[in-house]
Amino acid sequence: MQLINKSERIFVAGHNGMAGKAICRALIKNGYGREEFNSEIIFEDRKKLNLLDSTLVSEWFTEQKPSIVILAAAKVGGIGANKSNPADFFLENIKIQTNVIESAFKLGVKRLLFLGSSCIYPKLCKQPIIEDELLSGFLETTNDSYAIAKIAGIKFCEGLREQYGFDAITLMPTNLYGPGDNYRNNTSHVFAALIRRFYEAKIENQKQVTCWGTGIAKREFLHVDDLGDAVVFALENWDPDKNDAPRKANGTKLCHLNVGTGIDITIKDLAESIASEIGFKGEIKWDKTKPDGTPRKLLNIDRMKKIGWESKISLKEGIRNTCNLFEENYLKGNLKL
Repeated sequence: MQLINKSERIFVAGHNGMAGKAICRALIKNGYGREEFNSEIIFEDRKKLNLLDSTLVSEWFTEQKPSIVILAAAKVGGIGANKSNPADFFLENIKIQTNVIESAFKLGVKRLLFLGSSCIYPKLCKQPIIEDELLSGFLETTNDSYAIAKIAGIKFCEGLREQYGFDAITLMPTNLYGPGDNYRNNTSHVFAALIRRFYEAKIENQKQVTCWGTGIAKREFLHVDDLGDAVVFALENWDPDKNDAPRKANGTKLCHLNVGTGIDITIKDLAESIASEIGFKGEIKWDKTKPDGTPRKLLNIDRMKKIGWESKISLKEGIRNTCNLFEENYLKGNLKL
């Protein structure tokens, strides 16, 4: 029996972001938001609902009364942005999370799903990373402010479940890519940054492209449409209170699950694969004065598999589709660069 039904009023906070758009696509694909079921997928423009304003958020929840809340809104960015603006990444994420989760709790929504991030795990924890590694060591310093904010959101959800029985769950996606990604030079993540860099180098006939770091760091990448599918699946099927639900190694309740592919790749190999797909024929150089970030970040996805979900889009297919989509939108002028 599914834990949510097709008549829900579902609020997707962060609907304009890459993850939020994918979640909306997945909800529609799975039959949510249909008029015949008196269902609705609710979202608001930031001009009408500023999630940083606790009063506005509280009033909005009282008026709209969603039954399901998906919290995908966050201030995000790559290594450079996180390192340069730690206070902004901490404060904005803390405010967004607290305002939405608290308002959802006070209203008594049926279920809330919060999106965490794989970057919350310690820099040097055992690989592949199991959920139990949370708070087991020091964080990567280049994004620790963002990670601490996300950890606070996870613990807030856990605390509300433990103390009040509020049905809040968290998914921890690995690095995302795909439709709706951010391609701005100063704030993009590595996948999008490489696509833009190699594409512009190709059309400008550049003979070489310089990438950050050594290229030896390893990362796992999940297509954002796989994440959307995982969110809907978890809302429908995962109840941490059930006896057969995934547990921590010590047997206690587990309220956050990793979402990934279980496969990683070096940044060097990723760069070469994207360059090849784009058609860039020049040299790739590595600026070793720039940080690599965490040496490796591969998620253990056994517990997500236990509840019945696995990713479907291969990295090879995802690179091809994402590069093609980028070129199409670049030529049409549809990208914010």
